[in-house]
Amino acid sequence: MAYTRKQLITLVVFSVAQFCNAVCVSLQAPFYPAEAERKGATATQYGLVFGIFELTVFIVSPIYGRFLNTAGAKLINNLGIFTVSVMCILFGFLDKIEDTTTFIALSFVIRIVEAMGNAAFVTSAFSIIAKEFPKNVGAAFATMETFFGLGLIAGPTVGGALYELGGYTLPFMSMGIILLLASILTFCLLPSAGVEPNESESTRGHLFAALRLPSILLATFSIISTSISIGFLQATLEPHLRPLELTPFQMGLMFVLNGATYALSAPCWGWLCDHWLSPRSVTAFGAVTVVVAFVFVGPMPFLPLNTALPVCIAALIVHGIGMGAQLVSTFTGAHRDAVSNGFPDDLGTYGLISGIWTSAFALGCFVGPSAGGVLFDHIGFRWATVIVAVLHVLVAVATITFICCSGNRPESNLYTGIHDSLSQSKEEQESLITGGRPRNSDGDSTYGSAGSSQECLHV
Repeated sequence: MAYTRKQLITLVVFSVAQFCNAVCVSLQAPFYPAEAERKGATATQYGLVFGIFELTVFIVSPIYGRFLNTAGAKLINNLGIFTVSVMCILFGFLDKIEDTTTFIALSFVIRIVEAMGNAAFVTSAFSIIAKEFPKNVGAAFATMETFFGLGLIAGPTVGGALYELGGYTLPFMSMGIILLLASILTFCLLPSAGVEPNESESTRGHLFAALRLPSILLATFSIISTSISIGFLQATLEPHLRPLELTPFQMGLMFVLNGATYALSAPCWGWLCDHWLSPRSVTAFGAVTVVVAFVFVGPMPFLPLNTALPVCIAALIVHGIGMGAQLVSTFTGAHRDAVSNGFPDDLGTYGLISGIWTSAFALGCFVGPSAGGVLFDHIGFRWATVIVAVLHVLVAVATITFICCSGNRPESNLYTGIHDSLSQSKEEQESLITGGRPRNSDGDSTYGSAGSSQECLHV
């Protein structure tokens, strides 16, 4: 399917902004832990600095998603990017503070405000993408995530190189200014996505109704687990590899590996979810892949292996493949499941589901570095990887069980275009969202009870 001019502009603008946003939120990973330790902070403290960003996103994302249609997606998007750029610049001046308490406190404040801007950008961007690409949600989302992955590559790499070149302030000042320019580009080029006359406000207040759907609840669990693995490595990989005596630039390259693999694999997963595979089968595969990665990234303490750079590199590459499979498949599947279960096919629903996705991702990214710092201090990196691996085993088992209990037909054959789902009346949609079940022409229930086989829509 060829993209229209409006779709191409939307995708390009969001991809550039997503790239710059990822750079700004990830560039401190190779050197901030060491800088914080020089100020007297512990791994637990700087782990919480990483984590508070995601905790804030977790709290505010559903709020943005709920009021996205009223406030205006473009306005929220532009304000979000601008806020992230300004806070990134301010974060670069924290090295001027010598007192440990003040350093950590201001780190928290700046990261909280930065997170509010990031949540505004991501939630609005994902919602607009779902709205503008109804028949290619997976591919469009994967394209954005490819540029996010490229940003994760450039962030630690450029951050480490600029840190070597000019010290602590230079990386934040440079990338903050670049993101500021990207916000101007977004303001000028992004098409408006205003309220459509027929768009329903019925998704307001239905956050818990969406989470009561077993498929969306399972996707949420998978997203949280995946982001826990990402956040855990973000906060603990540098101190784990410190005995190998890598330079800041080399350490930055280590953070590139899973981001690069994610960027390369995300479009493939998006295309497969759109055309060939069930999103849930992709989720299960991704969970198993992440388990394999965490078996060897330490490696786990029961393996007769020592920490070795080649093994760690291979594990991070495998982790990128697994997290790509989980993140792309859950985003694609959650939007389909919401519409197929009666939620209206409008920006309100897209905002609701995008808010849930962003919030769940942020919760895991809060738990990952926060708990990771504590676990690193108390049981060490290698034993902590066991906990992350077990979590993904649970995701794989739960997903496979759900697939087996949902019927024998492949889910990928049950989907039609999202906009084709609107043959249901508004009354039927409202009935289904609030717990009722519409009837087909024979008087039978169109949807079974929770946990039974459900009709889905294939993009």
